[in-house]
Amino acid sequence: MTLLGYDRYCDEILAQTDALRAVLTGADLTATVPTCPDWTLRELAVHVGGAHRWVGEIVRTRAAEDVPAEKVPGAAGPEGDDPAALEAWLAEGAAATVAALREAGPDAEVWTWAWERRTAFWARRMTHETAVHRADAALAARAPYTVAPDVAADTIEEWLRIVSFAQENGDPEADELRGGGRSLHLHATDVPGAEWLIEFGDDRFTWRRAHEKATVALRGSLTDLMLVFNRRLEPTGPRVEVLGDAALLDFWLDRSSFG
Repeated sequence: MTLLGYDRYCDEILAQTDALRAVLTGADLTATVPTCPDWTLRELAVHVGGAHRWVGEIVRTRAAEDVPAEKVPGAAGPEGDDPAALEAWLAEGAAATVAALREAGPDAEVWTWAWERRTAFWARRMTHETAVHRADAALAARAPYTVAPDVAADTIEEWLRIVSFAQENGDPEADELRGGGRSLHLHATDVPGAEWLIEFGDDRFTWRRAHEKATVALRGSLTDLMLVFNRRLEPTGPRVEVLGDAALLDFWLDRSSFG
């Protein structure tokens, strides 16, 4: 299930990139990113821009297999440390990738690492890749972070599908997310109907939109639920509330830490 249309995903890639660029303006690009401590803020930006260009190359060439990063023009980032050059490089890459996505349409067959081999996958993936890494940048720069409710909800749903895909394909950590009849409830307190019930079955976990009692519940704003779920915000902080077996929430977060 996707919550946004293809054109909206294309629009969001541009909007999220512009918002990321705004965070970078005037920020210390040598600062360590707390949620990605192996990266500086500049390295985070290069990662995002490189991902855009990589996807753009896959889409433009209708690649039938993975494209090595070294074969993607400009993916390593701009030369030098000029912040303006970095911001321009980010904008150019996002614009070129969105142009390729729009030209291809949602159903063009291309290589992906996931459950569908269509350009629609990449439009959605780059939307949320950019939105979540924008949160990383905002944390590093101590800047405010907001995201539209439908984008936040779709980020959660895409992440559930990614973790499920990992479980289906034998990821050892994701494989542990099953058994015991346990359940996890996500409840957004600011958006009516934005609730999910994740149930641990004997063979795998499943999820659905529901308001039901669970082993553990995570309550907070929809944006904060998305940030906790993507391990960008600690569930023990004051912005969210955990009710019930907090260890089960930790269990989920520890075993969905790939990607």
